[in-house]
Amino acid sequence: MQTAAEYPLLFGIASPEDLRQLAIEQLPQLCYELRQFIIDHISRSGGHLGASLGTVELTVALHYALQTPEDVLIWDVGHQAYGHKILTGRRNQFATIRKWGGIAGFPVRTESVFDAFGTGHSSTSISAALGMANAAWLQRNYSRVHAAIIGDGGLTAGMSFEALNHAAYSKQRHLNLLIVINDNGISIDPNVGALHEQMQQWQKTNQPNFFQSLSIPYYGIVDGHDVAALVHQIKMLKEQPGIRLLHCRTVKGKGLEQAEQNQTFWHSPGKFDKHTGEVMAAKTAFQPAKYQDVFGETLVELAQQNAAIVGITPAMLSGCSMQKLMDAFPERTFDVGIAEQHAVTFAAGLAAQGMVPYCNLYATFAQRAYDQIIHDVCLQNLKVIFCLDRAGLVGADGATHQGVFDIASLRCLPNLIVAAPMNEAELRHLLYTAQLPDIQQPFAIRYPRGHGVLQHWQQPFQKIPVGKGRVLLQGKHIAVLSIGQVGNFVQQAAATLAQESIYISHYDMRFIKPLDEELMAMAATHQVVLTVEDGILAGGFGSAVLEWFNNANLSVPVVRLGIPDEFIPHGEPAQQYSYCQIDAAHITACLRQLWHKVNAQTQPNSHDNTFKKIT
Repeated sequence: MQTAAEYPLLFGIASPEDLRQLAIEQLPQLCYELRQFIIDHISRSGGHLGASLGTVELTVALHYALQTPEDVLIWDVGHQAYGHKILTGRRNQFATIRKWGGIAGFPVRTESVFDAFGTGHSSTSISAALGMANAAWLQRNYSRVHAAIIGDGGLTAGMSFEALNHAAYSKQRHLNLLIVINDNGISIDPNVGALHEQMQQWQKTNQPNFFQSLSIPYYGIVDGHDVAALVHQIKMLKEQPGIRLLHCRTVKGKGLEQAEQNQTFWHSPGKFDKHTGEVMAAKTAFQPAKYQDVFGETLVELAQQNAAIVGITPAMLSGCSMQKLMDAFPERTFDVGIAEQHAVTFAAGLAAQGMVPYCNLYATFAQRAYDQIIHDVCLQNLKVIFCLDRAGLVGADGATHQGVFDIASLRCLPNLIVAAPMNEAELRHLLYTAQLPDIQQPFAIRYPRGHGVLQHWQQPFQKIPVGKGRVLLQGKHIAVLSIGQVGNFVQQAAATLAQESIYISHYDMRFIKPLDEELMAMAATHQVVLTVEDGILAGGFGSAVLEWFNNANLSVPVVRLGIPDEFIPHGEPAQQYSYCQIDAAHITACLRQLWHKVNAQTQPNSHDNTFKKIT
C-alpha cells in the first residue's frame, strides 16, 4: 500500500497546476518519487516500464514549464506516458492501468482533458500537433503551444518525414509547434537506419543536421534527465514563435539498473520483484509454446532448407521472434525500422526477383500498409508471405492494438490466400506450405498473441492443400464452422455438450479465402450453421460463409459469433473473449440453445417450421 509518507511531493499533486506550485529545486525529488511510484506499480501489475522510466524528467519539465491542458502534449505511441497520467489526476487510478474497466495504457481523449490526442501506434504525433496548430491559428489562438513528443524510433516511419516536410514548409513555419525528440537509441529493439546512425554522432560534431537542413530551428542535444535544465530550455522555447525542435538524449529504463542494462526485455517485462529485478514467472505445470516462437523457430528450419527465404520485420525482431532468424541468417533478415509501408513494398521487390519473403507484421500494424498490400503485392500477384502476429484480441494493450480487422480487410483482395491456424502445429504446416514452389501468389497467415495449446508442435512438415479444412467432429443438426484459434473454444464447448448427449459437427476451416467448398456443402446439410471467429463480424469470416450460401442458392440459417461493431477495451484476454461472447462458455450456451430450438422444430407434433434467429 503506497502512502503519502513514501511520496510526500507526488501525493500532493492532483493536477499539473499543483506541480507548478513547487519550487524548481524540488523537482529532482519529485522525479525520484514518480519513478519509484511507476516501478512499484508496474512490478505488481505489469505494463510498459522502460519507456516511461526514461521520460520522467521530461514529463515533469513539460507540465511544469507549459500551461497544460491549454498547451497540449501529444505523446507519440504513448508507451512513455505513464508519468503523464500520474501527474494529471490519475494517480489513484494507476493501479487499474491496462485492466478491464481501468485506465488505458495509452493516451485516450475520452479519459482526460490532458490526453489531447489518442495514440497507440507510432509516428502520428507531429501530424496531429501540426493539425492542431493550424486549427489554433485559424481560431486566432496564437499562444497555445502544441508539443509533439516523439522518440527517435518513431522518426523512422514515413509518416514522421511527411509531417516534418509539411511542418517545415514556409507557409507552416509560423505555427506554434514544438517538436521534442526523446532520443534513447531504441524503440523495443535497438533502432536501425541512417537517421539513427547520424543522430548518434550529432553531439560529437557541430555540422548542420537533418532538421536544420529543413530550416527547422534546432536546440540540443540536452540532457533529458536534468529536469532543471529541461525546464529552463522549454520555458525559453515557449516564448519563441513558430516551429522549433528540442532534441533530448535519455536512457530507456532510467533508474532501474536491470531495465537500463537490458532495455529490450524491460520494455514490458511483466511482474517482477522491484528489489531484486527477478521476473515472476507464472506457476503452471505445462506452458505451451508462444505462437511467435513457433513462427521464429519454424522460419529458421525453413530457411535452412530454402535459400530463397528472407525475413522482414518493421522493428519487431524480438516481438515477433524473428531475432531467431537474425541470429542464424543475419544477411537474410531485414529489420527496416518502424516502417510498415516500406516493409511490404521492400518485400514485394524481393519477391519480384525470385526471393521468398516472410513479412511479419502485427495484425494491428498491417493496417498501416494496406495500400502497399493491395497495389504492390496483390495487384502484381507477387509471392509475399504475410505473417500476421497478434491477430484477434490482444489483452491489456486494448483498442489500439486489437488485431480484429484483418480478415475483413484482406479477404476482399484478389490473388491473396488468407489462412488461420487453430494451433501451433497447424501454424507450422501453413508456414511450410506457403513457401512451396507450386504456390505462386501472396499468402497471409494470421495467428494470435500468447501461448498455444499443444505440448508437441514440432511435427514433420506437412503440406496443407490450399482451401481445405478439417472435419474435427461429425454430429447432427448443427454445424460449427470456426476459423483460427477460437476453434479450441468450440472443441471445449463440444466436449461439455457431449456430456448432455448433444453432438454437433465441427469443421476447422483453416482458410478464409478460398473457402473449403466441400465442407461448406457438408455444413449445408445441417439444420443450422454457427460461425465462430475472432475478427469483426462486419465483413468477416461469417460474412464470407453467408455470401457462399447465398451464391449457392442455399437457405440454411447461419448464426455468427465474432467481434461486434465496436472497439474492444483493454483487459485480460479472457474478459475480452467473454465480452464478445466467443469464449467456451458463451459458445456452449449458444449451441445448447440452438440444439433445443432445432429439436423442438423437428418433433413430429411441432407446428413451428420456421427457424428464428437465436439471440
